[in-house]
Amino acid sequence: YSLLGGISTNFSTAFSITAHAFLTSLVSSPLLILTLFLKPFGTADLENSVPAKAATVYRIASVSKPITAVAVMQLAERGKLDLDAPIQKYVPSFPAKQWPLTTRQLLGHLSGIRNYKGNENDSTRFYSSLTEALSMFKDDPLDFEPGTKYSYTTYGYTLLGTVIEGASEMSYVDYMRENVFKPAKMIHTQADNVYDIIPNRARGYHPKVYGKFDGNLRNADLADTSYKIPAGGLVSTVEDLANFAIAVQNGVLIKKQTFEQMSTAQKTRDGKASPYGLGWYIDGVGDRKGLVWHGGVQAGVTSMLFILPKERFGLVILTNLEGGGRLGLETLLNQISDIIGE
Repeated sequence: YSLLGGISTNFSTAFSITAHAFLTSLVSSPLLILTLFLKPFGTADLENSVPAKAATVYRIASVSKPITAVAVMQLAERGKLDLDAPIQKYVPSFPAKQWPLTTRQLLGHLSGIRNYKGNENDSTRFYSSLTEALSMFKDDPLDFEPGTKYSYTTYGYTLLGTVIEGASEMSYVDYMRENVFKPAKMIHTQADNVYDIIPNRARGYHPKVYGKFDGNLRNADLADTSYKIPAGGLVSTVEDLANFAIAVQNGVLIKKQTFEQMSTAQKTRDGKASPYGLGWYIDGVGDRKGLVWHGGVQAGVTSMLFILPKERFGLVILTNLEGGGRLGLETLLNQISDIIGE
Protein backbone atom coordinates (compact mmCIF):
# COMPACT_ATOMS: atom_id res chain seq x y z
CA TYR A 1 0.00 0.00 0.00
CA SER A 2 1.81 3.09 -1.20
CA LEU A 3 0.99 6.64 -0.18
CA LEU A 4 3.27 8.27 -2.72
CA GLY A 5 0.51 9.37 -5.03
CA GLY A 6 -1.02 11.57 -2.35
CA ILE A 7 2.14 13.27 -1.18
CA SER A 8 3.71 16.27 -2.82
CA THR A 9 7.45 16.58 -2.45
CA ASN A 10 10.06 18.92 -3.86
CA PHE A 11 13.01 16.81 -2.75
CA SER A 12 15.90 16.22 -5.11
CA THR A 13 17.05 12.63 -5.64
CA ALA A 14 20.62 13.84 -5.20
CA PHE A 15 20.30 12.92 -1.54
CA SER A 16 18.20 10.25 0.15
CA ILE A 17 15.11 10.44 2.28
CA THR A 18 13.53 7.36 3.81
CA ALA A 19 10.17 7.46 5.57
CA HIS A 20 8.23 4.86 7.51
CA ALA A 21 4.66 5.49 8.61
CA PHE A 22 2.93 2.94 10.81
CA LEU A 23 -0.22 2.24 12.75
CA THR A 24 -0.26 -0.06 15.76
CA SER A 25 -3.06 -1.71 17.63
CA LEU A 26 -3.36 -4.26 20.39
CA VAL A 27 -5.69 -7.08 19.43
CA SER A 28 -5.52 -9.56 22.30
CA SER A 29 -2.17 -11.17 21.50
CA PRO A 30 0.15 -10.92 19.70
CA LEU A 31 0.75 -7.33 18.72
CA LEU A 32 -0.55 -6.48 15.28
CA ILE A 33 1.61 -4.04 13.37
CA LEU A 34 0.37 -2.57 10.12
CA THR A 35 3.11 -0.94 8.10
CA LEU A 36 1.66 1.58 5.69
CA PHE A 37 4.63 3.21 4.11
CA LEU A 38 8.28 2.30 3.85
CA LYS A 39 9.87 4.03 0.90
CA PRO A 40 13.41 5.19 0.17
CA PHE A 41 14.12 8.03 -2.25
CA GLY A 42 17.38 9.09 -3.78
CA THR A 43 21.00 8.28 -3.12
CA ALA A 44 22.76 7.06 0.01
CA ASP A 45 26.25 7.63 -1.44
CA LEU A 46 26.62 10.07 -4.32
CA GLU A 47 30.26 9.34 -5.12
CA ASN A 48 29.59 5.63 -5.57
CA SER A 49 26.02 5.92 -6.94
CA VAL A 50 24.52 3.81 -4.15
CA PRO A 51 20.73 4.16 -3.97
CA ALA A 52 18.98 4.47 -0.64
CA LYS A 53 17.02 1.44 0.55
CA ALA A 54 14.93 0.50 3.56
CA ALA A 55 18.02 -0.86 5.32
CA THR A 56 20.08 2.31 4.83
CA VAL A 57 21.70 3.33 8.12
CA TYR A 58 21.65 7.03 9.00
CA ARG A 59 22.93 9.14 11.82
CA ILE A 60 19.84 9.97 13.85
CA ALA A 61 21.25 13.02 15.67
CA SER A 62 19.06 14.17 18.57
CA VAL A 63 16.47 11.45 18.01
CA SER A 64 18.99 9.59 20.19
CA LYS A 65 17.67 11.58 23.17
CA PRO A 66 14.25 9.91 23.61
CA ILE A 67 15.93 6.51 23.24
CA THR A 68 18.29 7.40 26.08
CA ALA A 69 15.40 8.80 28.11
CA VAL A 70 13.52 5.50 27.81
CA ALA A 71 16.56 3.67 29.23
CA VAL A 72 16.64 6.11 32.16
CA MET A 73 12.94 5.58 32.89
CA GLN A 74 13.39 1.83 32.57
CA LEU A 75 16.04 1.92 35.30
CA ALA A 76 13.74 4.06 37.45
CA GLU A 77 10.93 1.50 37.02
CA ARG A 78 13.32 -1.24 38.14
CA GLY A 79 14.24 0.65 41.30
CA LYS A 80 17.84 1.19 40.22
CA LEU A 81 17.61 4.95 39.69
CA ASP A 82 16.02 7.73 41.72
CA LEU A 83 15.03 10.50 39.31
CA ASP A 84 15.13 13.10 42.08
CA ALA A 85 18.44 12.20 43.72
CA PRO A 86 21.50 14.37 43.06
CA ILE A 87 23.25 12.99 40.01
CA GLN A 88 26.49 12.50 41.96
CA LYS A 89 24.79 9.42 43.45
CA TYR A 90 25.37 7.76 40.08
CA VAL A 91 28.24 9.88 38.70
CA PRO A 92 30.43 10.68 41.73
CA SER A 93 33.15 12.06 39.45
CA PHE A 94 30.89 14.89 38.27
CA PRO A 95 31.79 18.01 40.28
CA ALA A 96 29.21 19.47 42.65
CA LYS A 97 27.78 22.76 41.37
CA GLN A 98 26.43 25.88 43.01
CA TRP A 99 23.04 24.10 43.14
CA PRO A 100 22.17 20.39 43.17
CA LEU A 101 20.77 18.90 39.98
CA THR A 102 18.82 15.71 39.37
CA THR A 103 18.22 13.15 36.65
CA ARG A 104 14.66 14.39 36.19
CA GLN A 105 15.94 17.91 35.51
CA LEU A 106 18.44 16.55 32.99
CA LEU A 107 15.68 14.65 31.19
CA GLY A 108 13.55 17.78 30.84
CA HIS A 109 16.33 20.27 29.98
CA LEU A 110 15.75 22.09 33.26
CA SER A 111 19.22 21.35 34.65
CA GLY A 112 21.27 24.47 33.93
CA ILE A 113 23.94 22.40 32.15
CA ARG A 114 25.20 24.53 29.29
CA ASN A 115 24.90 23.69 25.62
CA TYR A 116 27.52 24.18 22.90
CA LYS A 117 29.97 27.04 22.82
CA GLY A 118 31.36 28.18 19.49
CA ASN A 119 31.87 25.25 17.12
CA GLU A 120 32.07 22.53 19.78
CA ASN A 121 29.33 20.62 17.97
CA ASP A 122 31.77 20.13 15.07
CA SER A 123 34.25 18.25 17.25
CA THR A 124 36.43 15.73 15.41
CA ARG A 125 38.08 14.37 18.55
CA PHE A 126 37.42 10.75 19.46
CA TYR A 127 36.46 10.17 23.11
CA SER A 128 37.01 6.63 24.31
CA SER A 129 34.33 6.86 27.01
CA LEU A 130 31.44 9.04 28.12
CA THR A 131 33.29 9.81 31.33
CA GLU A 132 36.13 11.23 29.24
CA ALA A 133 33.61 13.23 27.20
CA LEU A 134 32.36 14.97 30.36
CA SER A 135 35.63 16.93 30.32
CA MET A 136 34.10 19.21 27.67
CA PHE A 137 31.77 20.85 30.21
CA LYS A 138 31.96 19.27 33.67
CA ASP A 139 34.02 22.07 35.22
CA ASP A 140 31.75 24.88 34.01
CA PRO A 141 29.20 26.45 36.35
CA LEU A 142 25.50 25.91 35.75
CA ASP A 143 23.86 28.53 33.57
CA PHE A 144 20.93 28.86 36.01
CA GLU A 145 19.44 27.23 39.09
CA PRO A 146 17.99 23.86 38.08
CA GLY A 147 14.22 23.83 37.77
CA THR A 148 13.88 27.57 37.19
CA LYS A 149 14.24 27.64 33.40
CA TYR A 150 13.98 25.47 30.29
CA SER A 151 17.12 25.45 28.14
CA TYR A 152 17.87 22.70 25.63
CA THR A 153 21.26 21.08 26.14
CA THR A 154 22.95 18.20 24.38
CA TYR A 155 25.57 17.96 27.10
CA GLY A 156 22.86 17.22 29.66
CA TYR A 157 22.12 14.02 27.79
CA THR A 158 25.80 13.09 27.63
CA LEU A 159 25.69 13.32 31.41
CA LEU A 160 22.54 11.16 31.43
CA GLY A 161 24.52 8.48 29.63
CA THR A 162 26.94 8.34 32.56
CA VAL A 163 23.97 8.24 34.95
CA ILE A 164 22.79 5.11 33.12
CA GLU A 165 26.27 3.64 33.47
CA GLY A 166 26.40 4.33 37.19
CA ALA A 167 22.90 3.03 37.91
CA SER A 168 23.22 -0.11 35.77
CA GLU A 169 26.90 -0.87 36.35
CA MET A 170 27.21 -1.41 32.60
CA SER A 171 28.59 0.72 29.82
CA TYR A 172 25.99 2.87 28.10
CA VAL A 173 26.30 0.98 24.81
CA ASP A 174 26.06 -2.44 26.50
CA TYR A 175 23.02 -1.41 28.53
CA MET A 176 21.24 -0.02 25.50
CA ARG A 177 21.97 -3.09 23.38
CA GLU A 178 20.68 -5.58 25.96
CA ASN A 179 17.78 -3.62 27.44
CA VAL A 180 16.50 -1.38 24.63
CA PHE A 181 17.76 -2.39 21.19
CA LYS A 182 17.29 -6.17 21.47
CA PRO A 183 13.83 -6.12 23.11
CA ALA A 184 12.61 -3.52 20.61
CA LYS A 185 14.10 -5.40 17.62
CA MET A 186 16.37 -2.48 16.70
CA ILE A 187 18.88 -4.73 14.99
CA HIS A 188 20.75 -2.01 13.06
CA THR A 189 21.01 0.57 15.87
CA GLN A 190 24.40 1.25 17.42
CA ALA A 191 26.86 3.96 18.35
CA ASP A 192 28.05 6.12 15.45
CA ASN A 193 31.71 5.12 15.68
CA VAL A 194 33.59 6.71 12.79
CA TYR A 195 36.14 3.86 12.85
CA ASP A 196 33.64 1.00 12.62
CA ILE A 197 32.56 -0.62 9.37
CA ILE A 198 28.78 -0.23 9.44
CA PRO A 199 27.01 -1.94 6.52
CA ASN A 200 24.64 0.25 4.52
CA ARG A 201 25.77 3.46 6.23
CA ALA A 202 24.72 6.55 4.28
CA ARG A 203 27.17 9.31 3.46
CA GLY A 204 26.13 12.75 4.68
CA TYR A 205 25.70 15.91 2.60
CA HIS A 206 25.29 19.63 3.02
CA PRO A 207 23.82 22.16 0.56
CA LYS A 208 26.52 24.22 -1.12
CA VAL A 209 24.40 27.22 -0.11
CA TYR A 210 22.89 26.43 3.28
CA GLY A 211 19.12 26.34 3.16
CA LYS A 212 19.02 26.12 -0.65
CA PHE A 213 17.89 22.64 -1.65
CA ASP A 214 18.48 22.61 -5.40
CA GLY A 215 20.62 19.48 -5.67
CA ASN A 216 23.95 21.34 -5.45
CA LEU A 217 25.63 19.57 -2.55
CA ARG A 218 28.98 19.06 -0.91
CA ASN A 219 30.17 16.44 1.52
CA ALA A 220 29.17 17.18 5.11
CA ASP A 221 31.70 18.54 7.55
CA LEU A 222 33.73 15.96 9.45
CA ALA A 223 32.27 15.23 12.89
CA ASP A 224 32.97 12.67 15.58
CA THR A 225 29.91 12.20 17.80
CA SER A 226 31.63 10.09 20.47
CA TYR A 227 31.27 12.95 22.96
CA LYS A 228 27.47 12.75 22.75
CA ILE A 229 26.46 9.16 22.00
CA PRO A 230 23.39 9.29 24.32
CA ALA A 231 22.40 12.73 23.02
CA GLY A 232 23.10 12.56 19.29
CA GLY A 233 25.54 9.78 18.56
CA LEU A 234 23.48 6.79 17.43
CA VAL A 235 22.88 5.42 13.94
CA SER A 236 19.74 3.55 12.94
CA THR A 237 17.25 2.77 10.19
CA VAL A 238 13.66 3.88 9.70
CA GLU A 239 12.39 0.41 10.55
CA ASP A 240 14.42 0.24 13.77
CA LEU A 241 13.03 3.61 14.89
CA ALA A 242 9.50 2.52 14.00
CA ASN A 243 10.06 -0.59 16.12
CA PHE A 244 11.27 1.63 18.96
CA ALA A 245 8.18 3.85 18.77
CA ILE A 246 5.91 0.81 18.79
CA ALA A 247 7.77 -0.85 21.67
CA VAL A 248 7.76 2.27 23.81
CA GLN A 249 3.98 2.59 23.52
CA ASN A 250 3.05 -1.05 23.93
CA GLY A 251 4.77 -1.92 27.19
CA VAL A 252 7.78 -3.71 25.70
CA LEU A 253 10.37 -1.28 27.09
CA ILE A 254 8.51 0.69 29.76
CA LYS A 255 5.06 0.71 31.29
CA LYS A 256 2.35 2.62 29.48
CA GLN A 257 1.98 4.93 32.48
CA THR A 258 5.69 5.73 32.21
CA PHE A 259 5.34 6.71 28.56
CA GLU A 260 2.43 8.95 29.54
CA GLN A 261 4.64 10.57 32.17
CA MET A 262 7.40 11.09 29.60
CA SER A 263 4.96 12.67 27.15
CA THR A 264 3.70 15.25 29.64
CA ALA A 265 5.22 18.73 29.43
CA GLN A 266 7.48 19.58 32.34
CA LYS A 267 7.03 22.78 34.33
CA THR A 268 9.51 25.23 35.75
CA ARG A 269 9.39 26.03 39.44
CA ASP A 270 7.06 28.99 38.81
CA GLY A 271 4.54 26.72 37.08
CA LYS A 272 5.33 27.64 33.47
CA ALA A 273 4.99 24.71 31.06
CA SER A 274 8.01 23.93 28.90
CA PRO A 275 7.79 22.52 25.36
CA TYR A 276 9.47 19.32 26.54
CA GLY A 277 8.52 16.27 28.56
CA LEU A 278 11.04 13.65 29.67
CA GLY A 279 12.96 13.02 26.47
CA TRP A 280 10.27 14.20 24.05
CA TYR A 281 8.95 17.44 22.60
CA ILE A 282 5.24 17.90 23.20
CA ASP A 283 3.17 19.43 20.37
CA GLY A 284 4.69 22.57 18.81
CA VAL A 285 4.32 21.44 15.18
CA GLY A 286 1.69 23.65 13.58
CA ASP A 287 -1.73 23.35 15.17
CA ARG A 288 -1.58 19.59 15.66
CA LYS A 289 -2.31 18.51 19.24
CA GLY A 290 -1.39 15.33 21.05
CA LEU A 291 1.93 15.02 19.21
CA VAL A 292 4.97 13.46 20.89
CA TRP A 293 8.11 13.85 18.83
CA HIS A 294 11.79 14.58 18.45
CA GLY A 295 13.92 15.89 15.62
CA GLY A 296 17.61 16.13 15.01
CA VAL A 297 20.12 17.82 12.75
CA GLN A 298 23.88 17.48 12.62
CA ALA A 299 26.63 17.09 10.03
CA GLY A 300 25.07 15.28 7.09
CA VAL A 301 21.67 14.36 8.49
CA THR A 302 18.19 15.53 9.42
CA SER A 303 15.96 13.16 11.40
CA MET A 304 12.38 13.14 12.67
CA LEU A 305 10.34 10.75 14.82
CA PHE A 306 6.66 11.66 15.28
CA ILE A 307 4.08 9.80 17.40
CA LEU A 308 0.37 10.53 17.74
CA PRO A 309 -0.43 8.19 20.65
CA LYS A 310 -4.22 8.60 20.60
CA GLU A 311 -4.35 7.78 16.89
CA ARG A 312 -1.70 5.06 17.37
CA PHE A 313 0.10 6.56 14.39
CA GLY A 314 3.79 7.23 13.93
CA LEU A 315 6.17 8.50 11.29
CA VAL A 316 9.94 8.21 10.99
CA ILE A 317 11.84 10.31 8.44
CA LEU A 318 15.60 10.09 7.96
CA THR A 319 17.62 11.93 5.32
CA ASN A 320 21.33 12.28 4.68
CA LEU A 321 21.02 16.01 4.05
CA GLU A 322 21.76 18.59 6.72
CA GLY A 323 18.88 21.04 6.67
CA GLY A 324 16.86 20.86 9.86
CA GLY A 325 13.55 22.70 9.89
CA ARG A 326 14.28 24.27 6.51
CA LEU A 327 13.59 20.90 4.87
CA GLY A 328 9.92 21.08 5.87
CA LEU A 329 9.65 17.48 7.08
CA GLU A 330 6.72 18.54 9.28
CA THR A 331 4.75 18.98 6.06
CA LEU A 332 5.24 15.29 5.28
CA LEU A 333 3.88 14.44 8.72
CA ASN A 334 0.72 16.40 8.03
CA GLN A 335 0.28 15.03 4.52
CA ILE A 336 0.80 11.38 5.45
CA SER A 337 -1.27 11.47 8.63
CA ASP A 338 -4.11 13.25 6.80
CA ILE A 339 -4.12 10.59 4.09
CA ILE A 340 -4.20 7.79 6.66
CA GLY A 341 -6.97 9.60 8.53
CA GLU A 342 -9.07 9.47 5.40
